[in-house]
Amino acid sequence: MSNTIPEGAGNPADLLCFACDVPLEMGKVEATYLGQKFPVDLPRCPKCGFVYVSEDLALGKMLRVEQALEDK
Repeated sequence: MSNTIPEGAGNPADLLCFACDVPLEMGKVEATYLGQKFPVDLPRCPKCGFVYVSEDLALGKMLRVEQALEDK
């Protein structure tokens, strides 16, 4: 995976963690669905680990992957 900002996420440094009040940073996270694990780069809090998933990403690319997995 490249270290690019997901579509619709904007600049992670412009996003603040609500709990920690620090800028989010791009980082590797592990998404899990139906027992499958997927490494992805997403904006996350460097202190508490909160991961930001934009609505565009959740309803776009992630939804298409979910549908493809369910079809198998």
